[in-house]
Amino acid sequence: MNDRAITPRKNELSPLLTSAGQAANEAARASTFTDYRSRKANSTIARQDADLATFATYLAQATGSDAITGNDLARDPHTWCGITWGLVDGFVKWALLQEYAVGTVNLKLSTVKTYCKLAARAGAVSSQELALIRSVSSYSRKEGKRIDERRAQSDIATRSGSKKRDPIVLNKSQAGELKAQPDTPQGRRDRLLVCLMLDLGLRRSEVAGLTVDCVDLQAGELTFYRQKVDIEQTHSLINGLQKAMSAYLANDAPGSGPLLRSSRKGGHLTQAGMSERAITARVRYLGERIGITGLSPHDLRHTWATLAVRNGTPLDRLQDAGGWASLAMPMRYVEAAKVANQGVVLE
Repeated sequence: MNDRAITPRKNELSPLLTSAGQAANEAARASTFTDYRSRKANSTIARQDADLATFATYLAQATGSDAITGNDLARDPHTWCGITWGLVDGFVKWALLQEYAVGTVNLKLSTVKTYCKLAARAGAVSSQELALIRSVSSYSRKEGKRIDERRAQSDIATRSGSKKRDPIVLNKSQAGELKAQPDTPQGRRDRLLVCLMLDLGLRRSEVAGLTVDCVDLQAGELTFYRQKVDIEQTHSLINGLQKAMSAYLANDAPGSGPLLRSSRKGGHLTQAGMSERAITARVRYLGERIGITGLSPHDLRHTWATLAVRNGTPLDRLQDAGGWASLAMPMRYVEAAKVANQGVVLE
């Protein structure tokens, strides 16, 4: 066996590969933000842009200059040069003083960390600084509860923003009231709208994305795309949904295009489809009509999942029916629905 060291052969292409590799690295760095954002849903990008706008407001107050905008932070990696873990940590404390809800602060921190990681990949933030930025921790549920309690004691508003701390879970009577809409074009549309979320657990974005072609009334099925998890599913039109769908299709649905038509004051339906914002506003209004303030589309989906668990739906079936990528979210409904002392035997 020859123990002599192997001398690598000189590669005449090495200088060319080195040059090409460096150029490729530069191109990859320059497109880091663009590539990341192109892979995300529009709703995710919109939320992140709002978070970065908040971060830009904080930086303006911290530096005394408004030279950096949220748009810059979202699109230009070089904007992140000079961002340190101390600034990120200060942002979290500042956001709490602005009376943002703890959950909202955690989301904004997560967005800032994500873009710091992208900026590090682009060469704008050092690996050492990124490690320190990652160490800035979010607030746990218990910590958030303590913060809210102290805010209440200090007569400070508990939260800022539109997201509720706890979702509203309707009881059977309230769900029935919400479905009991008048037999008018707008009423039939509204009944179908709430049934889609209360009977199938559809997300707001999924409802807004439905088209007439999604419905197979003869088979009693609805086939739709779940953008959040990138899957297509077919669901049976169960409970009162089949009747609500039949009435709407027979009298009010367009021949093609978006399934749910928007409406004007006076209850007249238009040819345009309902946007996510319109769906949110309509659910809130319908909730107020039966005495529930602040009702949201997510509350209807949450009600669907909670009732499913209480009625014994297996966890894996709930995960599939709800379009969740993991068991983490369905487990929340199990924890919320179970009886704490079930199974305890004293005698």
